[in-house]
Amino acid sequence: MTDRTERPSRLPLDWIAASLRRERTRAGLSLSELAKRAGIAKSTLSQLETAGGNPSVETLWALAVALGVPFSALVEPPAPAVRVIRAGEGPEVASEQANYVATLLSSSPPGARRDIYRLRAEPGAARESEPHIPGTVEHLIVATGRVKAGPRGESVELGPGDYMTYRGDVPHAYEAMAPGTSFVLIMQHV
Repeated sequence: MTDRTERPSRLPLDWIAASLRRERTRAGLSLSELAKRAGIAKSTLSQLETAGGNPSVETLWALAVALGVPFSALVEPPAPAVRVIRAGEGPEVASEQANYVATLLSSSPPGARRDIYRLRAEPGAARESEPHIPGTVEHLIVATGRVKAGPRGESVELGPGDYMTYRGDVPHAYEAMAPGTSFVLIMQHV
């Protein structure tokens, strides 16, 4: 038989507190404004954001609606602080145009607009890329081999350790200049 007076783990309240602060900040709302929109006392919201109190489903639901987020955004456990994708693992997508394989390492989290890819390419046809959404900037870091990359008419050949950045909202290409070429590509959507 369990002692019902025993205090439950603080971790779920900590998750809820961190989620409330994150979502309130993302929405640009003060404690007072969010409390007013959710129909709860400011002191109750303040307690919840410091992992105090005992929030009901109804209170959390009202806060989620006021923040414009799903209920799960307030109660879902945080993602692990460390995530590892070993070489050769992860979802791969191959090009039809060239010997070019992209592995998505990290999609853009809420509030950020960037994706991170690990790419492998072999000499042969270049991988021609159409313009991405307006404001896209690409960052490329070569790991192995050599790659010629960049906007049409402005391509640059890079070797291991080299970094370049360029507009991704114009036609651009990637071409492996040596066998076993690999690089990391960060697509930043402004």
